[in-house]
Amino acid sequence: MDKNKVIVKKKSGHLEPFSKQKLEESLKKSGASIQEIQTIVKSIYPLIYDGISSDVIYGKAFFLLKKLNGVSASKYSLKRAIFDLGPSGYPFEKLIGALLRQKGYTTKVSEILQGISINHEIDVLAEKDGNTYIIECKFHSSPKIVCDVKIPLYINSRFLDVQKKWNSSGKSTHLKQGWLVTNTRFSEDAINYAKSVDLTLFSWDYPKDNGISKNIDEFGLYPITVLTSLSKQEKTQFIEKDIILVKELIKDPDIFKDFNIPSHRSDNILEEIKKLCNH
Repeated sequence: MDKNKVIVKKKSGHLEPFSKQKLEESLKKSGASIQEIQTIVKSIYPLIYDGISSDVIYGKAFFLLKKLNGVSASKYSLKRAIFDLGPSGYPFEKLIGALLRQKGYTTKVSEILQGISINHEIDVLAEKDGNTYIIECKFHSSPKIVCDVKIPLYINSRFLDVQKKWNSSGKSTHLKQGWLVTNTRFSEDAINYAKSVDLTLFSWDYPKDNGISKNIDEFGLYPITVLTSLSKQEKTQFIEKDIILVKELIKDPDIFKDFNIPSHRSDNILEEIKKLCNH
């Protein structure tokens, strides 16, 4: 069978032709070597069949990459690791707050701000250079969910209500702009509307070459859900204790004792983290 004619069912539900190049590119982004990429693609290529899901392809690639290069496997799993932060959106908000701090913003998570009409719960409040920004985070547990134009319409109306009150109340900073952040993607109408009202959008791969994934890689702000050396149950326990980023584990190595993780395993986990973050 001509593999170029094989149809792959993506997690979003869309159908598209299998692309060997896309598989190679996704592995390359994880930091896998050329030899590792060739080994994985050579193993997977004969197993591709018409109607195969992207989940199955990912699972096979991740399994092989984990055996060859654990750190690259962690990076390869980043997009799915973000989904694993759920079901609550709070860990995602904390991740976005950490990204903004790396960019020089002062941030607060879950703030109540007074508007002209009503009070509003703000996911992240960020301040930099005398300007304040309100950031709404829309976390989704499935890539099928797209932020359509109704979401930025709603967010912008909230921002305008808060802005009128804030900038007329003698605050020390100017409330300049609203942001909308999601871990999935925006519809074309949502993007066009946001541009027209100067609402900043930020998603997994938007803006192009400056989305969430690129920023996480740049600053090493990986969620603990990427770690291959932690079990699913352990990741859940850490999140329940408000420990979201792998760097938080480096700051307090003794924390593993609180989760009954023996020293020989904690050493392996810390080694993975240091390699992952180039610590």
